Amino acid sequence: MFTFLHAADIHLDSPLRGLEAYQDAPLEQIRLAARRAFDNLVELALDEKVAFVLLAGDLYDGDWKDYNTGIYFVNRMGRLREAGIPVIMVSGNHDAASQITKSLKLPDNVTLFPHRSVGTLLLDQYGVAIHGQSFSSRSVMDDLVRNFPQGDPALFNIGLLHTSLNGRPGHEPYAPCTLDALRSKGYHYWALGHIHQREEICRDPWVVFPGNIQGRHIRETGQKGCTLVSVDEGRVISVEERELDVLRWAVCQVDPAQCDSTGSLYDLVRESFEDERAKADGRPLAVRLIVEGVTALHVEFHENALQLREEFRSVAAALGDVWIEDIVMKTRKNTEPVGRGADDSPVEALLKSVEALQLEESTILGLVPEFEKLRSKLPSELLSDGDPFRPDEDELSLLREEVKELLMAKIAGGRHEN
Repeated sequence: MFTFLHAADIHLDSPLRGLEAYQDAPLEQIRLAARRAFDNLVELALDEKVAFVLLAGDLYDGDWKDYNTGIYFVNRMGRLREAGIPVIMVSGNHDAASQITKSLKLPDNVTLFPHRSVGTLLLDQYGVAIHGQSFSSRSVMDDLVRNFPQGDPALFNIGLLHTSLNGRPGHEPYAPCTLDALRSKGYHYWALGHIHQREEICRDPWVVFPGNIQGRHIRETGQKGCTLVSVDEGRVISVEERELDVLRWAVCQVDPAQCDSTGSLYDLVRESFEDERAKADGRPLAVRLIVEGVTALHVEFHENALQLREEFRSVAAALGDVWIEDIVMKTRKNTEPVGRGADDSPVEALLKSVEALQLEESTILGLVPEFEKLRSKLPSELLSDGDPFRPDEDELSLLREEVKELLMAKIAGGRHEN
C-alpha cells in the first residue's frame, strides 16, 4: 500500500488580482499566497509520508522575473529529497519549454518529462509506471494522448498530462483529447492539469483535475488544494481532496426585496459576509458583493451609490480579514420612483429617453479613454488569456444599465434641487 499527491496549476509567484487598491490589505500575504499554498503542499507530503508527488503542469506562471522563483522551488524540492520523496512533473502552457528562458539544475529527486516525446518513469519499489509529456510551446493544439504507450498490466500505470480534455469554459483548448482515448491506454489513474476547478471526470479509471492550489482572482472561488490518492494491491482505494489555499475568494449575492431601508440592507450584507467567512475556516476572504433583485429602494441606491459602496466596505472591515474585491449593483425598480413628473412633463420625457438608450460598446468604453491608451501599451502576451479592458456581453449589459441609472439619478436629483 502507498499514497501519492496529485497537484497542478501552482502558478508560483502569480499575483492575486483585485485587492491592490486596499491601503490596509496584507500585501505581503497576498503577494506570497502561491508560495505559502505550495509550502502547505510540501508539508502535506511530509506529514502523509507519500511515496511520490505529481505536478501536472503550470508550476510557474511564466518566465521568471529573476532566479528567486527557481531557487525557492529547488529549496522546497530539497526538503522532499531529504525525506526520500520523488517529484514527477510536466510543463503546461504557462511554463512550456519555450516560455521559460532561465533554468536551474533540479535536485535528483525531481523528474521533468520531455516535451518532444512521452517519457516513462518506473518506481520499482511501488510497482508503478508514470507516463507523461510536457508542452513544447504555450499553445499546444495536438492530441498528446495518442503518443502515450499502453499500460503495462503488471504495473500500476499513471498518466501525467496538462490538457483541456474535451474543453472547459474559461480555459483555452490546449492538448485536447477524449475520455475514451484516456481509458483506452489501460492506466489506473490519469493525473490531469490545466482546469482550475476540481473535477473528478471518471472513476474507472480515475481521471482527475485537482484544480489549482490557490485561487488568484474572483473567477477562482471556493476551496483550492490537491488530491491525495491511496493505492492498495494495484488498485485505487481512496481519492481525497486536501485544502492548501491561504486566501479564499467568494461571491456574495444578496436580494434586497425585503429590505425597507439601507440599514436593513447592511444587515443582510453583513450576514452574507459572515456566512462566507465561516466557510473560509480562518482564511482571509476576498469577496465580490452582488446586490441583485427588485426593490422599492432602487432609485435611492443609485442616487447614493458612492456612500452605499463605502458603507459596504465598512461592513467588511468590521469583520476583520474580509476585503471587497468589487461591488455590483443590479437592482431593479418595482414601482414608479418618487419624484417622477407627470407623464407629459419635460423631466418625464427626458427620463424615458434615457431608459430607451441603446448604448454601443464603443460609447461605453469611450467614457474612460485611458483604458484604450493603456491597452495599446500592453504586450500582446499579456492579453493572450483575454482582454482585461474588453467586457464580455454580461458585463457590457450591466455597464449599460449602470450608466443609464446614473444618468436618471442625476436628472431626478437635479429636479429635486430645482
